[in-house]
Amino acid sequence: MLEHELSEAVIGAAIEVHRRLGPGLLESAYQRCLEYELELRGIPFTRQVDLPIECKGVLLDCGYKMDLVIGGKIVVELKAVESLTDLHEAQLLTYLRLSGIRVSLLINFNSVMLRNGIVRRVL
Repeated sequence: MLEHELSEAVIGAAIEVHRRLGPGLLESAYQRCLEYELELRGIPFTRQVDLPIECKGVLLDCGYKMDLVIGGKIVVELKAVESLTDLHEAQLLTYLRLSGIRVSLLINFNSVMLRNGIVRRVL
């Protein structure tokens, strides 16, 4: 699948999870439910992907993890917060730069309408 098709498929899966659960749960609950929905739809993903930081030619494990990487092509960061901030988007862009992946989705499940809680960024 192309990055655009994968993005749309992930957004569709997230909307289905949000439709069933609504806002107000912990991020970890949404992550597990989204993973299950992705599995049902046959969308390949890896969870909690280590994100080392390169410093002077050395990769250092600093404990950063990307919530989901879809098909090796899209970083998905999940939130369950009152509202997304510039810092959330900056974190996502940093993850893209460090990982070498070009496309990302930031999904805030604590939104009345999930479409209003989705940000897509491309480097």
